[in-house]
Amino acid sequence: MDLRARLQAATKDAMKAKDSARLSTLRLIGAAIKDREIAARTGDGDGTLNDADLIAILSKMVKQRQESAKAYEEGGRLELAQKEESEIGVIQEFLPRQLTEAETAAAIDAAIAALGATGIRDMGRVMAELRDRHAGQMDFGAVGPMVKARLLN
Repeated sequence: MDLRARLQAATKDAMKAKDSARLSTLRLIGAAIKDREIAARTGDGDGTLNDADLIAILSKMVKQRQESAKAYEEGGRLELAQKEESEIGVIQEFLPRQLTEAETAAAIDAAIAALGATGIRDMGRVMAELRDRHAGQMDFGAVGPMVKARLLN
């Protein structure tokens, strides 16, 4: 079952179960996907999104909510931070499993070896390779410094 079908099935299940918090998050996901489809239709595009596009949307939504939760916690608004955390949980159900630190290090080494990267000027190619192979499976903000450290050695 593709990602879009899983999202639609989960939305129907949440409606039947009268789970308003989960339903609200799933509807936010649906709205974000619709917005991206409309944006893709402008110009020459046909507006269809593949699973990689959907994973990118979901990853962005998780990152936004993590930042919001942190801001709420710093501001002493723990109930809002908890709501953001629960939304993150729902969104992450549809993302691929995140790689462990050891798996991430192995993926970086494999990408460097596959490209024959030798120096820091190859960092962009290595990051692009990792994005192609592991979209949604790793935090590229944290991976960048790891790649840089490996290329400098």
